[in-house]
Amino acid sequence: MKNEQELKDIVKERYTKIAEQEKTLNASSCCGATTPSNKVYNIMMDDYSQTKGYVEDADLGLGCGLPTEFAKIKRGDTVIDLGSGAGNDCFVARNETGSEGKVIGIDFTSIMIEKARRNAEKLGLNNVEFREGDIDAMPVNENVADVIVSNCVLNLVPNKKKVIAEIYRTLKSSGHFSISDVVLVGELPNALKEDAEMYAGCVAGAIQKSDYLELIKNAGFQNINIQKEKPIRIPDDILEKYLSKEEMSAFNTNGAGIFSITVYAEKEATKKQKIQQNSAVVSSQNSCEPNTGCC
Repeated sequence: MKNEQELKDIVKERYTKIAEQEKTLNASSCCGATTPSNKVYNIMMDDYSQTKGYVEDADLGLGCGLPTEFAKIKRGDTVIDLGSGAGNDCFVARNETGSEGKVIGIDFTSIMIEKARRNAEKLGLNNVEFREGDIDAMPVNENVADVIVSNCVLNLVPNKKKVIAEIYRTLKSSGHFSISDVVLVGELPNALKEDAEMYAGCVAGAIQKSDYLELIKNAGFQNINIQKEKPIRIPDDILEKYLSKEEMSAFNTNGAGIFSITVYAEKEATKKQKIQQNSAVVSSQNSCEPNTGCC
């Protein structure tokens, strides 16, 4: 297995190329990185086209969910999108935050940042910004975001524990995240796990679902729940590039599964916030309108 920096370099190189590919090519392959399938059009991504704030030029077909749909974004919120690509999830989030909020997209591929900034300029949005940097060392101060979203990106990062710690650091107390990602149940064949193309294709870098959720819990997050889950099947015409017929048959029948999950979790409120929240509840319970007979 390659070291962390080598894996990052692979992903950066692949996604620099992917940024200039057609959306249809990205959607018919594994996150745009593998040979496209001629049997299945849309392998991982969900359809954004009916989502408010959707910008077709910013949709590269690289996601595996719709995290903004579940992210509970409110007007005035500050939102961070991890692995923001050409900006699609940022623009959808901006529709929810309104002009009162702020959206920050982070991506470590220069060409993606350039595309996203051009899209934001065309839209005339002055409260959406894009910062180049690693999501395991975010160019953001602590306690900044009300909400963090991400779409099929954490599986590409070698040190997922570090990314989740960064999410915790940059979220405000009582903030939350909604992240769509690829996870495993059962083992991938070695030929898939060891292939650079499959790593950049959001598959080989995925970890066990139970381990993924455990990392989130161990980082200190609360109220963890899976908002959406769907199976992902790699078409045979992609698999046959890596596996023999016997290996393909075994993989398709051994119970191993690749899934897209959208996970929600909250950062615990501070003691001061808890006291304020409890006081507000008590005050509400003790309040009473004049002449209602409740006092």
